[in-house]
Amino acid sequence: MDKLPTYIQVDSPLEFSRLVCALERVPRVSFLHEYEGKEVLSVQMDLLKEKPIIYYTPVDNRGHYLCYEFKSGKELSSVVNSTSDAARLYSPIVKIKTLPNNLKGGNGSEEKYHPIELEDLASLAKLSYGFEDSPFPLFTFPCNGKWLMGVFMNFNEEGASYFCHVVLNKNPEKPFLKYSTNNGTEPSFVDSPQEHGYSYIKIIKLKETHPLVNYGDLQN
Repeated sequence: MDKLPTYIQVDSPLEFSRLVCALERVPRVSFLHEYEGKEVLSVQMDLLKEKPIIYYTPVDNRGHYLCYEFKSGKELSSVVNSTSDAARLYSPIVKIKTLPNNLKGGNGSEEKYHPIELEDLASLAKLSYGFEDSPFPLFTFPCNGKWLMGVFMNFNEEGASYFCHVVLNKNPEKPFLKYSTNNGTEPSFVDSPQEHGYSYIKIIKLKETHPLVNYGDLQN
């Protein structure tokens, strides 16, 4: 088993912008570099037995910041050169001239995330908020005619890593999960996290099925 990174493509630059900016106290830094012959923006989100798990998106435009904003209740993403608008969120773009060998893509991994299927969206929301004030992102992707949506986590640093998820009949489409701890209403998918009185978790759609989940352990 190598310890080189696994690169996983998100569905679009907008998904990547949401990943690094939305609901973060401080937006994450984005790294611009070449991967498989294309310029991409990337961010490391996890370690799987010392193997970096990096999410990325190809980009066409160059600039100093990745800008994320809401306009008329809809998300917008762009690459800009200044942070002049305080109403927007900005991820600084760090340009890497050449990746070192230990950050180039590896040949896969025998280590996988172990799937744990949860009963409902409420359980998933509680788990996503279980360890930090800022919730973990929910990743969603197609699998065997369904959609899986869940959070990648481990319960101790030395133990196994898990994909705690729910099974959906279709792509959730909307980018946020809204829920409340006060009124007992069921979580729902929404376009923006702007309605007061609720908690929100961002959803990140992948380009393809996640390559590091042990699908052989999925429940039938």
